[in-house]
Amino acid sequence: MADAVAKECCRLKSSMISSKITVAEYLLTRLKEIGVDHLFGVPGDFVLGFLNQVMKSNLKYVGTCNELNAAYAADGYARLRGIGAFCTTYGVGELSAINGVAGAFAERVPVVAITGSPAMANFYRRTLLHHTLGDYQIPLRMYEQVTVASTQLVSAETAPGEIDRVLSACLAQQQPVYISLPSDMVMMKCNQPDTFVFPTPACSDQAALREALQEALAMLAKAQKPIVIGDVELIRFKLQKEFAAFLEKTGYPYVTMMLGKTVLSEHHPQFIGLFEGDRSRDYVRNRVESADCILQLGNLMTDFNTGGFTTNLDDSRTINANIRSVKIKHHYYENVNLRDFLMGLTEKLSRRDPATLEIQCAAAGCTHRPAEPFRPDAPSPLTIKRFFDRLSHFIEDNSIVIAETGISLFSAAEMLMPEGVTFIGQTFYGSIGYTVGATLGAGMAAQDRRVVLFVGDGSFQVTCQDLSTMIRNRLKPLIFLINNDGYTIERVICDRPYNDIQPWHYHKLLEVFGGGLGLDVRTEGELEAALEQAATADGIVLIEVHTGRQDCPESLRQAGRAMAEANQLG
Repeated sequence: MADAVAKECCRLKSSMISSKITVAEYLLTRLKEIGVDHLFGVPGDFVLGFLNQVMKSNLKYVGTCNELNAAYAADGYARLRGIGAFCTTYGVGELSAINGVAGAFAERVPVVAITGSPAMANFYRRTLLHHTLGDYQIPLRMYEQVTVASTQLVSAETAPGEIDRVLSACLAQQQPVYISLPSDMVMMKCNQPDTFVFPTPACSDQAALREALQEALAMLAKAQKPIVIGDVELIRFKLQKEFAAFLEKTGYPYVTMMLGKTVLSEHHPQFIGLFEGDRSRDYVRNRVESADCILQLGNLMTDFNTGGFTTNLDDSRTINANIRSVKIKHHYYENVNLRDFLMGLTEKLSRRDPATLEIQCAAAGCTHRPAEPFRPDAPSPLTIKRFFDRLSHFIEDNSIVIAETGISLFSAAEMLMPEGVTFIGQTFYGSIGYTVGATLGAGMAAQDRRVVLFVGDGSFQVTCQDLSTMIRNRLKPLIFLINNDGYTIERVICDRPYNDIQPWHYHKLLEVFGGGLGLDVRTEGELEAALEQAATADGIVLIEVHTGRQDCPESLRQAGRAMAEANQLG
């Protein structure tokens, strides 16, 4: 009898052990479950054990040339997939990546930063290991400032709950999170995961919601010339369908700001253009500023978004709804969810006759989309305006357009994007070099779509190495490198020799990195020939576009003057 009991106990114990998985497997299972198919990163000794488990999992590891680009790639990936992730080693690796995480934090992008850290015993003893700072908690405390949730996994029993807590916060708040995974925790056994419970939006305070809707509806009912400003939170919190339904129901005209560009198709009949304060087209600025009711949905009023804080919006005519609050005139309604507020308006409002709303289609006067076909003057040197005029007729439907801070961002933002295009630009944080990593991430996230990158020579020199990672992963982006001999965005603020850089033969770098088509263009005729080759190329293409050193859009010059004044750079 005793032997039988002992055998049964052994069987049950063995069954319990076999039903468990490692902490690394748990984390990887959860990442896959919430939408991560690719993990970006750079190896280092403290993260190698975790990477060994990644190689056995159904996630694809994408090694980058440096940790900063891994973070940028996870950011670009998340903007398309709704979640992105990268991993690094402790200290030197994670601190190299923290700038990319800070950008995701500023721009509300859900990125999971995973650090392979030393074994727990070293945390207790403060052993002076390589890559460490003596105080092992310093990196965690640094990441706490640029994430919405963070954790250091300390036991197999608590690891599953901590992983789920942090990932839920990432999805709920659409901002980065941080997970420190000690090397001795990787293979510890924990319970199998239950089905992941995706977070639901926080419920609105129903009394506050009713009062906010009542006041907003009264304002909109009286308005003869309402206007809607749709911005970035509609994109981040996936409210595009609700926004489209609202526009269909009401007939109201709308604009976007730079952060909200392509929230919906820019060929929508009610879209009138990009609003950026005094830097807007005259019609757009006048239409917004003369509106008797301005409905702002998901706006972030940053300096670039507002044309250097020149939007001139009258609070007495403004309804401002953000993700968890509504401000109407000078009244604040807390704990009102943007989705609930938008759907409440849609339910109660009636459709207005478009003829009474003064709607001028954006295509009629877009800066870089003239209605007539582009006619190249073959021998003429390229200018920024003529280049972007041409590209507005070249980009295909459903492309992903990525624009680097500076000339590329300010020019591409003024293009009328074709149907189905997703526009990516780091308009708030503005870290130069962001777009090379973001292009890698976007390419991995949507391999069935063409990625088009506009990047300046100065920004490109910061992060160019990961062209090789794109080649290695057989991605086929089309890259336009605008070579105007240095940091133009800084020159329009203060033109000094520190904005000069060493000139490179950029179009030859693809040969150095191992594949692709590199082309060099200086005239409109050479651009036409290059575009013809790019259209049929089966691989990555880099077209180096030479323009004048001081050639840039007026909106960037205005931004430069404003920044020079703000920083007292006479």
